[in-house]
Parts: sequence; C-alpha cells; structure tokens
Amino acid sequence: MTQAPAASAEPTRTHRRKAQTRAALVRAAQSFLAQGRTNTPVLEITQAADVGIGSFYNHFESKEQLFEAAVEHVMDLLGAVLDELTTDVDDPAVAFATSFRLTGRFHRREPQLSKVILHSALDILGAQKGLAPRVRRDIQAGVESGRFTMTDVDVAVACAVGAATFLGQLIQAEPDRDDAEATDHATEALLRMLGVSAD
Repeated sequence: MTQAPAASAEPTRTHRRKAQTRAALVRAAQSFLAQGRTNTPVLEITQAADVGIGSFYNHFESKEQLFEAAVEHVMDLLGAVLDELTTDVDDPAVAFATSFRLTGRFHRREPQLSKVILHSALDILGAQKGLAPRVRRDIQAGVESGRFTMTDVDVAVACAVGAATFLGQLIQAEPDRDDAEATDHATEALLRMLGVSAD
C-alpha cells in the first residue's frame, strides 16, 4: 500500500520561506530608514533584501506599508525588552525610570535600530506599540497610586516621549557624549516634573 506524503511538511517549509522573505524585506527597509532614504524605489529594496520584486507584493501592498512594518518591528523589540525588565517592579516611579533609562541607553547600543525609531519620531506619540503606550501606562499608574502629582497624563506623556526622542537625537549627534549620564539626568528631570521629590 502506497503511503500518502505528509501533508504538513510542505506548508511548514513554505511558511518558513515566506517568513524569511518578509524578515529580509523588513531588515532592508530598516537599513534604508536608518539612512533617511525613504524615497528608495521598491526595486532597490528588494535587491538589498535579495528577493524578487514579486515577493515584495506577496507581503506588502506598498513601500509605505513595508516601512510601517519596519518601524513596528523595532518598537515591538524595544517594548518587549522594557516589559521583561520592569514586569516585577511594583513602584510605578521605578518602572518609569527604568524604562526611560534603558531607552536612552538603547540609542547608543543599537544605533541603526535607534535611527529607525528617530526617523519616525513624529509618529511615536500616537503609536499603539513601543514606547508611548508604556510611558502612558507607567505614568497613569503613578498618578493613580499618588506617586506622581502631575495629573494631566496627556501632557506628561508628551513631555516624556518628546524628551526620549530628542535625547536619542542628541546621543546620535554627539557620539562622544556619555549616553548613560545624559539619560540619567533626563530621567531625574522627568521624575521631578512628575512630582517625585529630590530626596
């Protein structure tokens, strides 16, 4: 009796190939975003990813959709790291400070990924992933617990996200600047703004 071929083997290989192609396109897009080259033609992106142009349209409807996915991917990575390192922190002020200090250091440790985020700085405040929703969560928790005295959460989030963005640009623009020291000074200033005492 002839045995039927395994039905699950081919879809698994196909799925893996599709995932590899998508990842290659996202990496290529991140590289162009980091260089500020958003006008790059789709053909050049596919050549950098070493995939056919037809493969591009199997995954994305447009170059803009690819660039959105590239930024989202970096936001997801950063967000996952921040969540992992603050998940057991009970004090919202400590959680906020930890996340901000890690984000500031991220710009020097991962310069290309940092440039991807900074290139899309104007979209960060309203983003549903990455930095802004976590900043909002931590500030809201701080207000509700009485740890923060600044009660206008929207203004506080705008100040914190703006500070994180411009701090990243400063760190990128001044490679000799001590990123840890600059980040810690900014963190202290934000905590004071939120109502944490100097002590």
